[in-house]
Amino acid sequence: MLLVALIAVLAPPLADAVGRWAPVPLVVFEILLGILVGPDVAGWARQDDLVQALSQFGLAMLFFMAGYEIDFARLRGGPLARAAQGWLMSVVIGVGLGLLLAPSAKAGAIVGIALTTTTLGTILPVLRDAGQLDTPLGDAVMAVGAVGEFAPIIAMTLFLDGRRPGQAMVYLTAFALIAAAGIAVALRGNLAALNRLADATMATSGQFAVRLVIAVLLVLIGATVALGVDMLLGAFTAGVIMRILFHSGNPERTGRVTAKLEAIGFGFLIPVFFIDTGIGYDLDALTDSWATLGLVPLFLVLLLVARGLPSFLTAPEGSTARQRRVIALYAATGLPLIVAITAIGVDRGTLKTSTAAAMVGAGMLSVLIYPFLALKVSGAARTSQGWEEAAESW
Repeated sequence: MLLVALIAVLAPPLADAVGRWAPVPLVVFEILLGILVGPDVAGWARQDDLVQALSQFGLAMLFFMAGYEIDFARLRGGPLARAAQGWLMSVVIGVGLGLLLAPSAKAGAIVGIALTTTTLGTILPVLRDAGQLDTPLGDAVMAVGAVGEFAPIIAMTLFLDGRRPGQAMVYLTAFALIAAAGIAVALRGNLAALNRLADATMATSGQFAVRLVIAVLLVLIGATVALGVDMLLGAFTAGVIMRILFHSGNPERTGRVTAKLEAIGFGFLIPVFFIDTGIGYDLDALTDSWATLGLVPLFLVLLLVARGLPSFLTAPEGSTARQRRVIALYAATGLPLIVAITAIGVDRGTLKTSTAAAMVGAGMLSVLIYPFLALKVSGAARTSQGWEEAAESW
């Protein structure tokens, strides 16, 4: 745990130093440093119960922040519809490629669904640091990322959890009703007393707003676990509900609550997830044979083909070729869901450990490479506040 804390402190200054020459996302350093201290390289750190528990909370917080940052009012209509069209194209391409590569239909489905993922939680801090979050380009990427996170989780629940699709749909519908009730309360409830209490405790040890966020997050994660639905769906939904709740009132309150959540998420829990991902990465399974190692660049390219190409083709009307390339590169960035989906395949004996390691390796490389290339293509320029996108009309 001590090494994890030290890496979390060391990664930002490293990213800042390297960032003077190249826009490398912070998560790159967290993952790479985790690999370096892990059992397959230096052997200084191993996954223990405490780190893995915090890592799971970090993963949940990553998806919570993704849901919290999405402004559905801005994305409603065109952006989400185009993103959904792009994801459906990704399913056709991804599953088709999976069936060609995998030894069985079940393994092909697992590979195919993994190729349709986009890690919005991972590219979110990159967009924010680059000043691209509240721009038309940022809206397009957020829509693609939201669908690329939400839809694969639904597909996992329906087709990969071991139950018949009809039975899985029943449990998924039950959770949808719970989520709808939470959203309805956030939209239509009388929240004056809640907001008053949040304001009154904002600068005290009470911290009601933060406690409410943690409670809602844990309740919805608990609901998904009880229903056999992936916990990431609960975390994402909690973020959506909390955004509606805290972004519908006083802007000052919104800013203060958001700052506290970002401090907990990006300052503590989320870095633990990425560092633990590096520590736990199975390099031995990857390097057992040249054939397995060769799958990593193959899957990296397939992520761009299956996820990036459809996003390029379904980018908003009026997008320039450069903006389409940026959207495609961000869309092809995936890791947490690839880890979750391939783990299901390995646990059931459907997917080989070596194939899973190659896919996770490709996912890690996508996090390392594609956001970096997206920033370079978009013309992001270094400023005293971070990275700023070059001016360009939409």
